[in-house]
Amino acid sequence: MYRVLVPVGGDAKHALAAADAVASLPNAAADVEATLLNVFEGFEVTGEGGRVDSEDVWDEENYPDVVAAVEDRLTAAGVSVTKRREHGDPAELICDVADELDVDNITMSGRQRSPAGKVLFGSTTQQVLISSGRPVTVILGE
Repeated sequence: MYRVLVPVGGDAKHALAAADAVASLPNAAADVEATLLNVFEGFEVTGEGGRVDSEDVWDEENYPDVVAAVEDRLTAAGVSVTKRREHGDPAELICDVADELDVDNITMSGRQRSPAGKVLFGSTTQQVLISSGRPVTVILGE
């Protein structure tokens, strides 16, 4: 079995492109197991109304709709799918879950950004590419 971790964020177009890449793997219906990973990014906000922490609103069962769309796309292609939701730093958790599950590949979508954009805002995809010791396939959106 070929195991793939598919991180799924909020952008349906990019997530579905990653799903299509997984579905197009050789013998995907018979030989590929995909784990969809959705990470609820941690945050903390303090203001006039008090303090709100991501732990206060985190729900491990509340997957975004895009996860169901990716799951539907992959199961329609015959790919075996499991889902997982985590809370914290996306890049760190993607690498940790990939190691825990001992996946053969991480297939994720990304978007093209300027060098300044990467420096100012960071990039989960870039961080996974640098930090993971596993093969990473990046599907770039338009």
